[in-house]
Amino acid sequence: MAIRNEVVEGVKRICDQYANEPSPLMMILSAVQKEYGYIPLEVQKIISEKTGIPVAEIYGVVTFYSFFSLNPKGKYVLGICLGTACYVKNSQQVIDKFSQMLGIGPGETTEDGLFTIEAVRCIGACALAPAMSINGKVLPKVTPDQVGKIIDEYRAKEAQ
Repeated sequence: MAIRNEVVEGVKRICDQYANEPSPLMMILSAVQKEYGYIPLEVQKIISEKTGIPVAEIYGVVTFYSFFSLNPKGKYVLGICLGTACYVKNSQQVIDKFSQMLGIGPGETTEDGLFTIEAVRCIGACALAPAMSINGKVLPKVTPDQVGKIIDEYRAKEAQ
């Protein structure tokens, strides 16, 4: 995949901003993720060239931390909690229902770019189990029966 020139220049500018930092990688990756929404291998290579940090090390960091992504995410990121409290209250059934209705699995994005499903570990809303978040907004006590309504609500926002 060819990266557009403005993206290449933007990534280089971000690298330059942190050139004097003793350990700039996390700051660079965070800024790139914030600016572009994901950090594909092609961008990791640019970061490597600018910083001298091996691509393998950059890739290791990107894949280790869940807040970094190798692929573009949908406009609405559905984070379904699979932490213990949510899991014992059937959050797996919620994620399965989203997968069935959207035709994608965890870590995937719908073709229209609207939804990404993420299986997440504990969102800190254990008392609201099973909980999920949509772009950081927590939804409490979600059941499989509510999934269709949730999807329709966010699709309706797009139709406005």
